[in-house]
Amino acid sequence: MLITLAASLPFRRRLIALVEGWQRLVQMASDPYRPELHYMRGPGPACRARQRGRTEI
Repeated sequence: MLITLAASLPFRRRLIALVEGWQRLVQMASDPYRPELHYMRGPGPACRARQRGRTEI
């Protein structure tokens, strides 16, 4: 049993490194913070000027 455990240790290290790499990749890809979704500005002067020039039907 001890010989089998020692022989599979390099494989386990590679597997752990692979799993940790995937976890980091998934974590970076699914980062919930997206500042462009929270950045809100009101309509600018050009938009207001266009809307004032429109006639409502």
